[in-house]
Amino acid sequence: MSRSRRRNSDAVISLTPMIDIMTVLLAVFMVTTPMMTAGIDLDLPHAGNSSLTGNDHAIQISVDAAGRYYIGKEQMSRDNVVKRAIAMRGENPQLTIMINGDQHADYGAVMSVMGSLKDAGFQRVGLRTQMGKK
Repeated sequence: MSRSRRRNSDAVISLTPMIDIMTVLLAVFMVTTPMMTAGIDLDLPHAGNSSLTGNDHAIQISVDAAGRYYIGKEQMSRDNVVKRAIAMRGENPQLTIMINGDQHADYGAVMSVMGSLKDAGFQRVGLRTQMGKK
């Protein structure tokens, strides 16, 4: 009798957990993407015929000619730049940081933020340049 009796089961997949995960990912990408791509206009130094730009999906930290620090277009102090980068590293442990230093910026300001990021434990920190000669 048990063989002839079939179970009538509905194969239903619950989409709620997947929608929740996708919503969280969407929110994370909406917050971090503008910081990765937007920036201020800088006169980057030239480095011959090969580009030393590195990863285009890295977080962009800029130092302008006056020595002001930016993440994207938002100006902040060096300490706040490091704190923001540490918070972003919580979401992405393999975070890459590119420092865009204006060629007329104080060398100390560029190296100061780079050193602070290295002291905070960032291993993937680079400097962005332009291709070609001036």
